[in-house]
Amino acid sequence: MANAASGMAVHDDCKLRFLELKAKRTHRFIVFKIEENQKQVIVEKLGEPAQGYEDFTACLPPNECRYAVYDFEYLTEGNVPKSRIFFIAWSPDTSRVRNKMIYASSKDRFKRELDGIQVELQATDPTEMDLDVFKSRAN
Repeated sequence: MANAASGMAVHDDCKLRFLELKAKRTHRFIVFKIEENQKQVIVEKLGEPAQGYEDFTACLPPNECRYAVYDFEYLTEGNVPKSRIFFIAWSPDTSRVRNKMIYASSKDRFKRELDGIQVELQATDPTEMDLDVFKSRAN
């Protein structure tokens, strides 16, 4: 069973959508889900460029793990617009142990497939990834 989790495939759509977010800014965020039956990571939800942080957090289930990528835009102290691509490993305390283990053991391999991630967050409840956390980690 130990190898089953690390043998998780990454669907080509995941990489394609991430490239769109990174290069063309066609998505604000992407939520990824591990499809256990197919043993692969798939795209669960795409956020429109006009959607914001609240829309993003509303897409994360309260009792299940997910991976997510969020394109965080902010202003520097000199009012220069910048953005950082955040990778979020969402693992709520209320999710099943098996679910947490599968996501934890597959995270590094999946993250390597997404070239261009600038900041990583591990969150077990919404306070660990609120806007203040994004702002402090973006600089």
